[in-house]
Amino acid sequence: MTRIALDPFVTDLDGESAALRAAGPLAEVELPGGVHVYAVTRHAEARALLTDSRVVKDINVWGAWQRGEIPMDWPLIGLANPGRSMLTVDGADHRRLRTLVAQALTVKRVERLRAGIEALTNASLEKLAALPAGQPVDLKAEFAYPLPMNVISELMGVDAADHPRLKELFEKFFSTQTPPEEVPQMMADLGALFTKIVDAKRANPGDDLTSALIAASEDGDHLTDEEIVNTLQLIIAAGHETTISLIVNVVEALQTHPEQRKQVLNGEIGWDGVIEETLRWNTPTSHVLIRFATEDIEVGDRILPKGEGLIISFGALGRDEEAYGPTAGEFDTTRTPNRHIAFGHGPHVCPGAALSRLEAGIALPALYERFPELELAVPASELRNKPIVTQNDLYELPVELGCPFGHDA
Repeated sequence: MTRIALDPFVTDLDGESAALRAAGPLAEVELPGGVHVYAVTRHAEARALLTDSRVVKDINVWGAWQRGEIPMDWPLIGLANPGRSMLTVDGADHRRLRTLVAQALTVKRVERLRAGIEALTNASLEKLAALPAGQPVDLKAEFAYPLPMNVISELMGVDAADHPRLKELFEKFFSTQTPPEEVPQMMADLGALFTKIVDAKRANPGDDLTSALIAASEDGDHLTDEEIVNTLQLIIAAGHETTISLIVNVVEALQTHPEQRKQVLNGEIGWDGVIEETLRWNTPTSHVLIRFATEDIEVGDRILPKGEGLIISFGALGRDEEAYGPTAGEFDTTRTPNRHIAFGHGPHVCPGAALSRLEAGIALPALYERFPELELAVPASELRNKPIVTQNDLYELPVELGCPFGHDA
């Protein structure tokens, strides 16, 4: 089996995903930093592995970890070994750690956030409208980033004053280009920042999920301080990164498919279809690190060996023709059914999926209603991905907004 080296600069994600699919349902890959793992690249096999109890989150099962082959200054160490939280445990411990978060993020409870998300969206649109006319705007920085970060921070009780530092640290946390000598300090700084937030909530609790986690621990659910801090970090990281990319990717897809964009703006195609097709076709999460095989596991005609690491290559399996037919590589907002697994599958399915969908479902129609003449300010071929192998994340999305509401100023 030929090993495929994942490009640390993410210069051609589509081409890389196609190469992974061509390698079969299970591909040998090399992560940046020379770490060797396996990747599942097909939809059916991914669904099966994500519910297979022989595939676990315990890093101590990983043979390379046991042998001391994974350095602590590896740029992706924070994703492979982020500390104890619902992300890194299975079974009863996973259910214990996930319960409060899942209860807070049910579809019904998330719907209660609608008014607040609409208010934040409108405030962001007002800021966009106030920018100097005729100048390109980075829609990612000015619109797609602030909304999810503000929403998840309000949910978790994180002060807006911490946003600049969080942005700086998460840039380093996700990037494959963070110098190894900076990785340990970056991890320590993230831990210190979230510990500070938890300590502040313990001293002055509020109506937020961090305070609820602390209260649950004190009431007998036995969450340790480490688990609370790591859960907070996990939710903040996942709760804004995916939605940022989803909003950006929808805009890019619509701007490069003008006929479908026209149908959407005319009301012929619903926004739900646009969002779901973007999640499949240009998924916000390209690869998810990392699970480990407790025994040899058959994957199609291949074997995932005991003790090996497994990543889920969502960018590859989202365009799997065996799952989506011969048009899998095409963007089609009318695709039915569209049973993608962009938010995962099985016990570890993303608990924030409903929140991400709600945010995108509010922000995107409002954006296009306010700026129906919006256009890309550069050719789509000039858009560049950031060096993040786990996220499908552009550096920026330059657009020309046009006249608000489509009228002359």
